[in-house]
Amino acid sequence: MEIRIALSLAVIATALGGCDSARASGQARMSVPACEVGRIVDGDTFYCADGRKVRLIGIDSPELRQGESGRIARGALGRFLQGGRVRLETDVSRRDRWGRTLAYAWSGGRLVNEAMVREGWAVLYTVPPDVKYAGRLERAQSEARARRAGLWESGGFDCLPSQYRRRRCVSGP
Repeated sequence: MEIRIALSLAVIATALGGCDSARASGQARMSVPACEVGRIVDGDTFYCADGRKVRLIGIDSPELRQGESGRIARGALGRFLQGGRVRLETDVSRRDRWGRTLAYAWSGGRLVNEAMVREGWAVLYTVPPDVKYAGRLERAQSEARARRAGLWESGGFDCLPSQYRRRRCVSGP
């Protein structure tokens, strides 16, 4: 009988502990002030008019130094951010080591991060613990590759941005 009571208490304590951690992680994901879009840096980074630099979570686009692919990706992000105002949503981390705001950007009800991947202008690039939409982004990438959308058609991802930054491949003009 005492064993049953002890086990029941352990199960209840575990369940309550899980509720607290779920609530805590839910609180970590919140919106930051809306952003009036300023300058587009590249296909995964832009400035808000108030000076905040925003790095889109979960995606990676070609660097501008990678030539035409980088310029095309920057133009695509500019088109998705048209309208000028976006809602930013953070995940677990609010900033990266360079001080940029890490966010998912929403424009007109559309997750811009996902749209960039789905249209083939960026690839999936997850950095735990910021993985809230990783499943959506992974599905979007699979669809883009299958359709040979965007840069998948032209070979723009033959040298992935992360590989290029580590000098593991060469691409550019």
